[in-house]
Amino acid sequence: MDRRSFLLGIGTLALSQVLAGCSERERATLRVQLLKGSVPARVVKEFRAALKQPAQLNFTSVEQLNSLFNELQSWSQQRPQQADEVGSRIPGIQSQAPDLPDLVTLGDYWLAPAIEQKLIRPLDPAELQQWSNLPIRWQELVRRNEQGQLDAQGQVWAAPYRWGYTVIAYNRDKFESLGWKPSDWSDLWREELRDRISLLNHPREVIGLTLKKLGQSYNTENPSQVRDLEKQLSYLHQQVKLYSSDTYIQPLVLGDTWLAVGWSTDVLPILQRYQQIEVVIPQSGTAVWADLWVHPTGKKSSTSIDTQWIDFCWQPQIAQQIALLGKANSPIPVKLRPSDIQTRLRHLLLFDPQIFQRSDFLLPLSSATMQQYQSLWQEIRIS
Repeated sequence: MDRRSFLLGIGTLALSQVLAGCSERERATLRVQLLKGSVPARVVKEFRAALKQPAQLNFTSVEQLNSLFNELQSWSQQRPQQADEVGSRIPGIQSQAPDLPDLVTLGDYWLAPAIEQKLIRPLDPAELQQWSNLPIRWQELVRRNEQGQLDAQGQVWAAPYRWGYTVIAYNRDKFESLGWKPSDWSDLWREELRDRISLLNHPREVIGLTLKKLGQSYNTENPSQVRDLEKQLSYLHQQVKLYSSDTYIQPLVLGDTWLAVGWSTDVLPILQRYQQIEVVIPQSGTAVWADLWVHPTGKKSSTSIDTQWIDFCWQPQIAQQIALLGKANSPIPVKLRPSDIQTRLRHLLLFDPQIFQRSDFLLPLSSATMQQYQSLWQEIRIS
C-alpha cells in the first residue's frame, strides 16, 4: 500500500464515520442482550410502536444467566487487549472497544461480583420516570457500594424487570399413595422421600432452605454456629437422588424422582404439558431471584433510548404482559385478574405479600462466611 492509497483509505473511512454519525443522530439504536424467554416478543413490538422517532432495535437472546455474566467478563478483558494490540500497530489511530450492547440481563446473584469487577456502570434513577413506582425493597436490592454490598447511600446499579421464587415441584401421581402433599421445606425430610428428591447443585440454595426449615435466613452470617444445621444437612443428603441445576425436570416428569427443588421460571412452563406435576411455594418463605437490566462498562448511549426501554418495562400494562406471558412476577405492583391466569398458575403468579416478606434474596456474604458455606457443602456431599 503506497502513501496516497493509504491516505485515500483514511479519508474514506473518516467520511463514512461522519455519514454514520449523521445516520445515528437521525435514527437511534438500542442493542440488548437478554435471557431467552424473559421478555415476550410482543413487548418489543409494542416498544417499537411507542417510540416517537424510528429506531433500530437489536435484541439477542442467550440461554443461561451465567453465560451473560461470562460475556460481561469477556468484554472487560477485551478492552485493554485491543488497545495494546491495535493501538501499537497503527500510531495515531485510537483502538476500538468491543461492540457492546446498551443493556444486558443479569441475575441479582451476579450483581455483586459484576460491580466489584467493574463489569457494569451505575444507572441514574433521575433519568428513570418510573423509578419512584418501584417498591422500596427493590430499590434497596440494587443500591450498592463499590464492593457490591447493600448500601442505602450507594449508587443504583441495575433495574429489576421480573422475579420469581425457588419452589417445590412434585409428581402428584407418586404422592397419591402417601396421603399428603408437600407444602413446606420440612416435608423434604420425611422418610417416604428417601432417595426420591432432586436438589439444585447450589450450596446457597440447599443450605439456605435448610436454614429456613430451622427458622433462619438464607443469608445467615455464621451458619456453622446454627444448632443442628450440619445434622439436618446430612439427613437431607440421604434423601437426595441427584443434584442438578439444569436437568432436574426430566427425572421428575418420568417419575425417577418424586420431588424437585427448582426455579419457578424453569418449572412453571412444564405445568402446561405435564398434568401430573404440581408446584408450591414453601409457606415458611423461600429464596427470591430477580432478572435485572444493567449497563456494561465502556458503553455509553448517545441517546435516551436505553432508559426509555427500562421505563417501558416498568409501565403497569407492560409489566403485566411480562408477568403473564413470561410466567414470572413483576417488581412493579400490577393487578392481575385471576381469570387472566391459567388455573394451575394462579397461586404462583398472584402476589402473596406474606410469603414474599418471609423470603430472602441471596445477598452477598463475606468471604469468611462463604468459606463456611463451602465447607458445609463439601462435608455433606462426601458424607
